[in-house]
Amino acid sequence: MRLTYTQAVQEAGGVAVVVPAHGFVDDTAALLDRLDGLVVSGGPDIDPAVYGQVPHPQLGSGVDRVGDEYELALLAGAAERDLPVFAICRGMQALNVSRGGTLHQHLPDRTTLEHNQGHAALETAHRVSVESGSLLRRITGTETLDVNSYHHQAVDRIGAGLRVCAVAHDSTIEAVWDSSARFCLGVQWHPEVLTHRPEHASLFQGLVDAAQGAAATLALAA
Repeated sequence: MRLTYTQAVQEAGGVAVVVPAHGFVDDTAALLDRLDGLVVSGGPDIDPAVYGQVPHPQLGSGVDRVGDEYELALLAGAAERDLPVFAICRGMQALNVSRGGTLHQHLPDRTTLEHNQGHAALETAHRVSVESGSLLRRITGTETLDVNSYHHQAVDRIGAGLRVCAVAHDSTIEAVWDSSARFCLGVQWHPEVLTHRPEHASLFQGLVDAAQGAAATLALAA
């Protein structure tokens, strides 16, 4: 995991704690009880077995089902606690799978739009349209966002409780959210390397603000 994730959280006023996906699912509850929010980072493809599909011939290398199941357990536990969640790239895909959704395993099968850019991550690759009334629109305050793009999979069937809140012009789903949650947002791009743009930095600020609110609520309950 790149340090850009932890730097983005800390720039927004949070304290970043790195949680390893080591596979010991029985410790997820104890970990989540000590956190005020959860960032689910990018990474390799998710094993399609966890959402009931056989692997595509072009499935990426580095698939790790043990790590996948640990991450899915963290997401399930976060949902039970209404813990603020910000899921990025593969993290958004994991969020969708954790709710019973599925993925397009090889995006070039359905689009010619460049979703795996060959230039610097600090630069954007394409534009997405942001849904009116969504959490993403409220945070960024804009109808469109210029985003970078480093993925060859994408959300297919939407998981339970999630709603689409951004799409690319080829109809690829670029962001999802849970309107019933305190804060639950997944984006397909990498805002952690775009924090020099205020609209992307605001996503981490939104997470940290929600996490502070969650911590305050727990303190009052105690």
